[in-house]
Amino acid sequence: MDSENTRIKICGLRSASAAIVASDAGADYLGFVFVEGVRRQLNVEDGAQIIADYRTRQKILNRPGIVGLFRNQDPSFVNKTTRNAGLDYLQLCGDEDDDYISKLDAPIFKQVRVVDGTAPTDLNKIVSPLLAVGHGVVLDRFDKETPGGSGLSFDWATAEGVANRKNVLLAGGLKPENVQSAIKQLSPWGVDVSSGVETNGVKDPARIRAFIEAVRNV
Repeated sequence: MDSENTRIKICGLRSASAAIVASDAGADYLGFVFVEGVRRQLNVEDGAQIIADYRTRQKILNRPGIVGLFRNQDPSFVNKTTRNAGLDYLQLCGDEDDDYISKLDAPIFKQVRVVDGTAPTDLNKIVSPLLAVGHGVVLDRFDKETPGGSGLSFDWATAEGVANRKNVLLAGGLKPENVQSAIKQLSPWGVDVSSGVETNGVKDPARIRAFIEAVRNV
């Protein structure tokens, strides 16, 4: 894929100002975390207010899609949050099955946590059914300590022939310093970053801009 068309998701946003920086720099998706018990968690009220503030202040056309992250939470809660916060997409980070997904009111990206040693053919068998029914996929590193956002990479060779499929986002340990290598190796449809654009655990405008610039200049 041409790097100019590589989709970019900036995840784990916790302020309207950081969302505006990402949008202005050219992000395609903005991620807000509603997963319980994680460092970047937003409660529904705060998340809805941040997103509303962002939309009020950001007047450009073709704004990035707003993605809410959830993990094994009640579908009614997810749908209520979708309405209250005005989410465009949902990213599911747990064990949600087809029955669960059928109860949701917005398009989804399903996180697939990649275990070390997985063969590309085996990863493709996991990803293909999700893509076939119209879902997006986020490839992230399996880490028993965290459901995502660990800032750690998996072996990119595992995703060869998978990451370049339409609606697949490559995540896990990406940052301005290594995203070009990932793109050159895998030609991913999209890339997803959170920790890699933070300084001391806070979104860093300079690193957000540097990440997006790196993607666009492969």
